[in-house]
Amino acid sequence: MKTYLLIWYNSNGDSSSPTEVNNRLMSLGFKPMRGSYDYVYEWNMNAGIEDVLRLGDKVQLTLNGTGVLFKIETD
Repeated sequence: MKTYLLIWYNSNGDSSSPTEVNNRLMSLGFKPMRGSYDYVYEWNMNAGIEDVLRLGDKVQLTLNGTGVLFKIETD
């Protein structure tokens, strides 16, 4: 099972640098990737909806104050 993350940066300069955002997300276990998504989180188990929501909460807290927006998708 994998959770994908897409990041949108603010072009007005109000957001943190891509390097800072990358460091924060990698500290949660996300890995940068190429393609349709920017990051992937690979679960060690079959995660339930509650697990995915908790991960989303962690992403929101980690990116708080960075000025970036994100989209999370799990399959």
